[in-house]
Amino acid sequence: QVQVEESGGGLVQAGGSLRLSCAASERSISSYTMAWFRQAPGKEREFVASINRSGSSTYYADSVKGRSTISRDNAKNTVYLQMNTLKPEDTAVYYCAATIRAASSRAADYAYWGQGTQVTVSS
Repeated sequence: QVQVEESGGGLVQAGGSLRLSCAASERSISSYTMAWFRQAPGKEREFVASINRSGSSTYYADSVKGRSTISRDNAKNTVYLQMNTLKPEDTAVYYCAATIRAASSRAADYAYWGQGTQVTVSS
């Protein structure tokens, strides 16, 4: 079992950037596929990006493709989500998730979740 905690959220103007971090404790993340999801008020949780165990393969939702980069540093037990050219519709709580399975965009495939970090983009 792995515990993860997100950080780096905040309030930013449209067009700005943020880098979210997901730090794992007590267990190495090198055995896990990692992902970011987000949930806006009144909406379902949606997939943002995922990265395989080695970091050699990444997947993105169309809504963030070209504007976001997921990466990982297994030595630091941390996963990152760099978000650029932020839009008001990116406003949501962003969650880090981990799974022992292969990369997936389905929230149900991820067993381990953080508490989330709020990202608010003002217009």
